[in-house]
Amino acid sequence: MLKLLSHATKISGMALFMLWSVGPVLFIVVSSLKQPIDIFAYPPQFLFTPTFENYVSLWNSWPAFFETMGNSLIVSIGATALASAVSFLAGYAYSRFSGTWLAASAFYMIAIRLLPPIVVTLPLFPVVDFLGMSDTHATLIVLYAAFWVSLFTMIMKTFIDEVPRELDEAAFVDGATRFQTLWRVILPLAVQGTLAGAIFVFVFSWNEYLFALIFTTNAAKTTPLVISEVMDAIYGTDWGVLFAGVTVQIAPVVALVACAQRLLIAGLTAGSVKG
Repeated sequence: MLKLLSHATKISGMALFMLWSVGPVLFIVVSSLKQPIDIFAYPPQFLFTPTFENYVSLWNSWPAFFETMGNSLIVSIGATALASAVSFLAGYAYSRFSGTWLAASAFYMIAIRLLPPIVVTLPLFPVVDFLGMSDTHATLIVLYAAFWVSLFTMIMKTFIDEVPRELDEAAFVDGATRFQTLWRVILPLAVQGTLAGAIFVFVFSWNEYLFALIFTTNAAKTTPLVISEVMDAIYGTDWGVLFAGVTVQIAPVVALVACAQRLLIAGLTAGSVKG
């Protein structure tokens, strides 16, 4: 009886978790296929004829939405590549070397990561403006990569710690340089951690709003800013168009995570068990 109760409790907990996590996303996707008058109808209409009018209206009324998706893609790929390279090298340094300054820098990275983004963002604005880098892809790429590099570095350190030092020494004995050892020995064995961290950086960069709002105006404007404009439209929020935009916005990251699910799970758990 107790075992049955335990199973029922676990299943109920999982069902509530799925409802909490998937429910809002499912509501958005389904609502994007409804007529605006039916979205908030009471009682809710679970049976309806799907329509793509909201997506057509999004295309016709908000062409900037699809144009800025290119900016989001450039920034997300750039930030992911930069954060991955820096974090891999930093993770190797923290894993293979030790010292007071290294320990202090690790503590600093973790401490600075705890600050709210707005605290760091506002003092940076006059600096970025002085350097003439406002409204550029490079600014967002550097900011997004810097925001994640501390956590990403610790993830990489954990994975590289699992790589035996004897492999480094064997590579050096065979005449490999440190760079060759990093590229041919360490990276292949720590690639799961790299992919896991890279996915987090990409998803964050794709959806980030605050940095893009402060540091861009037009040339490097990203998709989340257009979604906010749909919400603040002069004639009120067109919920059907808004939900269509959100659906298009989240579709790439959902597809990415779904395709990389096995690598992501393996990357998050591979360093948790000692061999």
